[in-house]
Amino acid sequence: MLEAWAARQAQAPFTWLRPPESGLVMVRARAGGTGAKFNLGEMTVTRCALRLNDGVIGVAYVAGRSHRKAELAALVDASAQMPGMGERIERELLEPLRVRLEAEAARMQRKAQATRVDFFTLAREAGA
Repeated sequence: MLEAWAARQAQAPFTWLRPPESGLVMVRARAGGTGAKFNLGEMTVTRCALRLNDGVIGVAYVAGRSHRKAELAALVDASAQMPGMGERIERELLEPLRVRLEAEAARMQRKAQATRVDFFTLAREAGA
């Protein structure tokens, strides 16, 4: 979806401040959200930073190794800082994405409900 949105936009010329690069980050968590912190594991991320010709800077960190996704996310970040573009990005990119994710979640919920099994127990009478 991000690629399709970017294809409809006039590609803004930019210079790299930090070209896309992939690496690992340590993911930390808390048991129950309030317990002691612990290292959950490592996760691959790709980051980049760019500057549009008008001086606006866009930064992105994305899960995985997709350099193109990081570039597009940084372009969206920079575009969102321009006057009037925040509402356009919300309307044309984020809202359709939100609708798609909600539909996918509902589909997964229906799929899980179709395989649901209700267990029950019968109480024995005393002395039986």
